[in-house]
Amino acid sequence: MSATAVWTFPEWLRLREPADAEARSGELVDELRRHLPAAGPLVIHDLGGGSGAMGRWLAPRLPHPQHWVIHDRDEDLLALAVADPPAGVTVEARRGDITRPAPDALAGADVVVASALLDMLTADELTRMLAACAGRPLLIAMTVTGRVSFAPPEPLDVPLGVAFNAHQRRDGRLGPDAVPAALDALGAEVLVRPSPWHLGAAHAELMTAWFGGWVDAACEKEPELASEARPYRERRLAQAHEATVDHADLLVLP
Repeated sequence: MSATAVWTFPEWLRLREPADAEARSGELVDELRRHLPAAGPLVIHDLGGGSGAMGRWLAPRLPHPQHWVIHDRDEDLLALAVADPPAGVTVEARRGDITRPAPDALAGADVVVASALLDMLTADELTRMLAACAGRPLLIAMTVTGRVSFAPPEPLDVPLGVAFNAHQRRDGRLGPDAVPAALDALGAEVLVRPSPWHLGAAHAELMTAWFGGWVDAACEKEPELASEARPYRERRLAQAHEATVDHADLLVLP
């Protein structure tokens, strides 16, 4: 997210964690729980798990004991995940590129999870990652769909949204096309549930970070929007506005 131009990436993850926790689908977790092993420690691999936010949300909702293996390229984020594990859960950090997984990268996994990841991948990266996960329950949360709405609405909402989505597709990334691409690649029965952010006064700091990044990315893609976007941004930040940022959660059961 381009909000990292103002906030560091760890700070961005901290800001979004409560909104992600509110948005993720509890219904899919209930369904997943019915397909888990009846005994023994549950081994969960978290792809692109960063600071461990997915574990902090999901671990209390699954049977114990649990062992989490968090995969990420960022050593600093992995250090945060290991330093702050959920209660009663052991955490192991593995630094590496999840888009080029080793053949045994997910050995022993009972469940594979990811959050806020798919839209950052290219089609080839998605294919390789999903192939590595085959045969295991897979819960993928918080994938953006490209739909954003504001209250009150303004005419500039639409062109900025189109430009932002185009920016998300840069360098071959899937961006808002990630969910249909994943459904096509999986070729299996996939449960999909909405997981929207509803941002307002209760998420003021996140709203400022997300909205600033949204506008900046749109103007980077379409510079001719910049002159109108400056007063638009000022109006939005000065008024008590709300935003809905649509995401989707997916559950694949073998």
